[in-house]
Amino acid sequence: MAMHFNLIIEPSTITAIIGPSGAGKSTLLNLIAGFERAKSGRIFIAGADVTYAAPSERPVSMVFQDNNLFAHLDVAANVGLGRKPNLRLDEADKAAIADAIRKVGLAGKEQRKPEALSGGERQRVAIARALVRNRPILLLDEAFASLGPALRHEMLDLVGSLQDETAMTVVMVTHHPDDALRLRSMLVFLDKGKVVASGPAANLLSTGAPTLLRKYLGAEDSGL
Repeated sequence: MAMHFNLIIEPSTITAIIGPSGAGKSTLLNLIAGFERAKSGRIFIAGADVTYAAPSERPVSMVFQDNNLFAHLDVAANVGLGRKPNLRLDEADKAAIADAIRKVGLAGKEQRKPEALSGGERQRVAIARALVRNRPILLLDEAFASLGPALRHEMLDLVGSLQDETAMTVVMVTHHPDDALRLRSMLVFLDKGKVVASGPAANLLSTGAPTLLRKYLGAEDSGL
């Protein structure tokens, strides 16, 4: 299926991307991150054309549903990989790592291995690793989908507080439209590889939602 995205995301905002399976949600994030290459068109970040830039050259960090932690490394080392992949850390690096661990609420657990952490704590480590990269854009690809409702809400609140503190731009793919309301975010609805609707979540998720979005929300509500 051909996908044609036309979208502007304002800086220092939170944007939730929703839509049916196969609509292109992860593809859109991968295009922003540089993991996939567009066949045509342009991608601009902060006014710079990054269409052909490698992922490492883009001011973007990404957290996936699978947190990609290394089982043999403790929390501090897993976070440190975001700072320097060779883990040759100087004092400034160590200070940044400690600050990120504190921000995500894991102070005191620096020496624990992933197996000793809960699912929510492992995702906190992944977010801390993204924070130490010091990139202004954070992409979340269904990062909390495997968590239960209470833990998912806890993680969303964490993302909201970090965004308030850092003014970073957050773009998250979710299957839960209420996530967008919890974070008072902008909402982008995709269907068949196109942006069908976008705007404040509170507006789009009201009774005045576009027809395709209402149908999608009805399927969600009914469990279809």
